[in-house]
Amino acid sequence: MKLDLEGKLALVTGGDSGIGRETARFLLDEGAAVALSDITGDALADAAEGLSAHGRCMPFTADLSKADGVTRLKGEIEAAMGAPDIVVHCAGETGPTGDFLEIDDAGWEEVIAVDLMSAVRVARAFIPGMREKGWGRLVLIASENAVQPYPEETPYNVAKAGIITLGKSLSKAYGEDGVLVNVVSPAFVATPMTDKMMEKRAAEEGVDKEAAIEGFLAEKRPGIEVGRRGRPEEVAAVIAFLCSQRASFVVGANWRVDGGSVMSV
Repeated sequence: MKLDLEGKLALVTGGDSGIGRETARFLLDEGAAVALSDITGDALADAAEGLSAHGRCMPFTADLSKADGVTRLKGEIEAAMGAPDIVVHCAGETGPTGDFLEIDDAGWEEVIAVDLMSAVRVARAFIPGMREKGWGRLVLIASENAVQPYPEETPYNVAKAGIITLGKSLSKAYGEDGVLVNVVSPAFVATPMTDKMMEKRAAEEGVDKEAAIEGFLAEKRPGIEVGRRGRPEEVAAVIAFLCSQRASFVVGANWRVDGGSVMSV
């Protein structure tokens, strides 16, 4: 299926690895140019260099948990490449985990800043440019945790539930202007974030990472029917479709890419 993205400019945040990097590759292969953003300079530069084999890709370092970081990112992208037609907001973190009663305000504030407020600020910064063009795509990344919360990840659960509501609200506000907003909710994808989780579990249990993954699937994610972690490209393919001309009647949706993990209909 041809996605008709030639001539479009996409911003992909959290783009130095995992789902963000694979999404950038899909969009480049479909003819879009990509502004790639992340907080880590060296890894981001390496990712942009590798992706440049697929099309025009420029790196932009930014801390999106701070308002001035988003403002600066917008200015740098517009000066170098123009105003984005597409924004895919992949930046995020798990944050503090464990007993709810032992997670302090600072832990909560960190997760809300990184996982929720960064999305708010990115949307506020880039939606106006899309409205001016009368065409735009904004894809926010939530998680299975938003609708199937795990008690040891309460701050993350809450922030990602906020992402789904944010996406729905924005879709109602700006759909008539041609700006289509949707959310994608992955589950247990092979990314640096879940690698760290599994390495920690492996160390605690005295096993290797693969054994830790198998144990986690059996104990914590029995609903994943395919019996494995997802691959970043499997999520990126869905995101790329939502960014395309082909998804012109998809608005305000939450697309689960979770291997069946979420138990509800």
